[in-house]
Amino acid sequence: MSLTIIHLFLLLSPLRKQRIYVQCFSLTMSGNKEEEDPRINGIKTKIRVVTCSVSKIAGIMFQDITTVLLDPKAFKDTIDLFVERYRDNNISVVAGIEARGFLFGPPIALAIGAKFVPLPKPKKLPGETIFEEYELEYGNDRLEMHVGAVEAGDRALVVDDLIATGGTLCAAINLLERVGAEVVECACVIELPELQGRQRLKGKPLCMLVEYR
Repeated sequence: MSLTIIHLFLLLSPLRKQRIYVQCFSLTMSGNKEEEDPRINGIKTKIRVVTCSVSKIAGIMFQDITTVLLDPKAFKDTIDLFVERYRDNNISVVAGIEARGFLFGPPIALAIGAKFVPLPKPKKLPGETIFEEYELEYGNDRLEMHVGAVEAGDRALVVDDLIATGGTLCAAINLLERVGAEVVECACVIELPELQGRQRLKGKPLCMLVEYR
């Protein structure tokens, strides 16, 4: 019998080193043998690194997952890996963080039979909202959610592109738990482990594919 362990993560997020080491944490384990899922290498090779030109964060390197979206197979493989992990976990809510969580969250939600709830930045939702503030590496921001979109007892999956310091994911967890939801896991494509973001996730499991050092 084989056991598949998937760690995922996603689009433009800061990387402060030019030198990159990529490790893949999706393994199929059969007996004592561990084999990397071949889909992960395909996804990994589609992520590019670009230099940000925005003035307040100019010079910081970013992981760009738009090049994953340009490749239908890599995009499908990314979605499939999430779906395979969460299909049988009774997830009722997939909460996507602006903006890259909006790209991956909806197809995951559709495939596992969950509702998709967007968590955008301020003043982008038309109805009554609640919000949670958080700190970034280069400032402050907040996430908002429609009142009534998530109910007490919902089992939630939080989706974003990348975890750096963990502030955004932590805000999403707090927002969902305030309305009584159970956050089952956070799922992304990329992790920057040197920034120790997973330590801020209140003990929630983190699922990611690619690790940059």
